[in-house]
Amino acid sequence: MKIYNTLTRRKEEFVPICGNKVNMYACGITVSGEAHIGHAYQALIYDVVRNFLIKKGYDVTYARNYTDVDDKIIAKSHEMGIPCMEYANMMIDNIDREMRRFGVGDPDRWLKATENIQNIIDFIDSLIKKGYAYSTEDGSVYFSVESFPGYGALSNRKIDDMLDGVRISNDEQKVAPLDFALWKAAKEGEIFWESPWGKGRPGWHIECSAMNHACFGDQVDIHGGGRDLIFPHHENEIAQSEALTGKPFVKYWMHNGLIKVNGQKMSKSLGNSLLLADLLDKYSPDAIKFAMLETSYRNDINVTDTLFPDAEKHVGEFYKVIDEVLSSGLQKVDGFDSGIDNDFDQALSDDFNTALALANLYGYFKLAKNYLKNNDGRAVNIVKDVINNYAVLELFTMDSKTYLAKYAKAEEIPQDILDLASTMQQARLNKDYQTADKIRAEITNLGYQVMISKDGVTVKKLG
Repeated sequence: MKIYNTLTRRKEEFVPICGNKVNMYACGITVSGEAHIGHAYQALIYDVVRNFLIKKGYDVTYARNYTDVDDKIIAKSHEMGIPCMEYANMMIDNIDREMRRFGVGDPDRWLKATENIQNIIDFIDSLIKKGYAYSTEDGSVYFSVESFPGYGALSNRKIDDMLDGVRISNDEQKVAPLDFALWKAAKEGEIFWESPWGKGRPGWHIECSAMNHACFGDQVDIHGGGRDLIFPHHENEIAQSEALTGKPFVKYWMHNGLIKVNGQKMSKSLGNSLLLADLLDKYSPDAIKFAMLETSYRNDINVTDTLFPDAEKHVGEFYKVIDEVLSSGLQKVDGFDSGIDNDFDQALSDDFNTALALANLYGYFKLAKNYLKNNDGRAVNIVKDVINNYAVLELFTMDSKTYLAKYAKAEEIPQDILDLASTMQQARLNKDYQTADKIRAEITNLGYQVMISKDGVTVKKLG
């Protein structure tokens, strides 16, 4: 099994730090706003990673965090006229609700910055004592970047290059331009906690290092997040953590791509953010996941007008086959190996290649349909093997009839085809079977099938 390691810039064989035990952490959501598609994508990716590691037999402990205090959260709470923690908790409840609608699993451990204040203070105090951080007159604490020689390795940047265009604002008391805040002195009207340096609150970067250390100790097997977090957030995490422990902080750094909307980066400033709640009102969770997982997790996803409708169409076709097979009364064929389990493991073992795993589905379902036509129970083997394996991707976990009733849209048949079918039926009623057969053949050539029953004539698209 190989994972692309951002730190080394290559795929590496996955070997956990401690036997079969895997500790993994993924940066979660800063709860200053509602959950959007980018949050959902990152949550899905690391849920898939956790699920596949478990499938491979690893003992996984997966932690995610909520950043529940920062400048944006404070500003939003002031704007709404409610206490900061009340606003943060309200947003966490909203986000949790939408993520559960989306259908990604909870981590084994939820971590929150405000529940780790003492861990953060202890961490910072140790950095000061080791000479890696310093306090200022106003009660803030900064990490000294120059004190950590390996700074820039993850983002492949040199300190001299990073200094270009960086300046110290007049109200900052830090010693060097690249130094970053570990503890921020409280401003008037802001939420605060008591510390050895005065009233204040954690800086953004320190919370993940401190929570990781409290949760897992000195080292983590896998640390994930969006590519936009490589610098400065994850670079700063490495500096803080390795300065404290003297050990490599993370063995495998994973970073997922970003979301673009019609080729543009998704951002609030451009007004093109896609809220998860809005997507879930239009599309099934399976369709949204399918659309996301069709691309390698390291690449950006470009959301076009057709991305989710096309995904819903494919997912709907798959669910229809699942429903037909499981409702057929056929039984699995003993001794038949569909090969799906092996295919799936090969795809996901190559840096979680979900794109290949999804591409394989078309062949599986085509084969299942052929077996079904011949009343061959191997169709059941295929469908059940798909369901069992693709649950790792959080797909096909819904009851097929429930999905079809809720999300499958009735196919719109062109009016000229319906007119031909009506003419054919009238010819049959007039016992003009030769004309009826000619019209039926014409309809078939146009890609549609006419079905006659005691209730009349219905038309559906072939294939």
